[in-house]
Amino acid sequence: MISFSECSARERLALLLDADSFHEWLPPALKLTSPHLAQLGVPASFDDGVAIGRATLAGRPVFVAAQEGQFMGGGVGEVHGAKLVGWLQRALRDRPDAVLLLAESGGVRLHEANAGLIAVSEVMRALLDVRAAGIPVVVLIGGTGGCFGGMGIVARCADHIIMSDIGRLAMSGPEVIEASHGVEEFDSRDRALVWRTTGGKHRWLTGDCDALVEDDVSAFREAAIAAITALDASHPVTLERLEAEHARLSARLDFQGAEAIELWAALGLPDAARIPDLDVAAVTALGAR
Repeated sequence: MISFSECSARERLALLLDADSFHEWLPPALKLTSPHLAQLGVPASFDDGVAIGRATLAGRPVFVAAQEGQFMGGGVGEVHGAKLVGWLQRALRDRPDAVLLLAESGGVRLHEANAGLIAVSEVMRALLDVRAAGIPVVVLIGGTGGCFGGMGIVARCADHIIMSDIGRLAMSGPEVIEASHGVEEFDSRDRALVWRTTGGKHRWLTGDCDALVEDDVSAFREAAIAAITALDASHPVTLERLEAEHARLSARLDFQGAEAIELWAALGLPDAARIPDLDVAAVTALGAR
């Protein structure tokens, strides 16, 4: 068992994909760095924090990208975003069997606020274009940094999301919520609260992710292969699907509780207070809501 969360972006790619099949585009040797960071005197990375390319998974051609959470929290800037957009646009041309995004990001880089915001919107549009073309998009979330901000929105635009309990997914990060609304609203230092609210178990139980796996690279690999196989019959965005999603979210807005455990109980899950202590197999046996 190899921990997905403890691996770097390139280690995840090497272990998740078929051996030696990953071919990287715009690798670090090209020194494609952000001009904005240099102007601010901030250290840059030669790949701007994301690796993109093609590979095979169980023998099937896929396009894959992995964000590096150890560089600026996986934050999206102009170059980082442009690499993802170009990668998705090339998928439209080459038509791989699927597109895989290993997401680990705190959202837009504050150093490149406007450029980063534009980049995220372009990534979103390109991802939806790929889906509309009938190419499945699968997002894997299992890094310690989580998937927040604009990338949280990007993830929810995909066909399929795979998470571990260690992974986290939300629009606003805990620290952002606390800074905006105070510690009484959300205590970002309460790690148990953070994971109950944004972690993989909660996202699975509330239907916000499609597969919950152990923090193991091989488990992510198996789930990704299963997802691609299931998505061979394309799942396009339709009016009916959007209306069903809006109805589900509208019902959740009526919830008056203040805590994930209370929501789980309201959803009819037995012994809701015990759920944080359950293993992945026990949680998945409860079923997504």
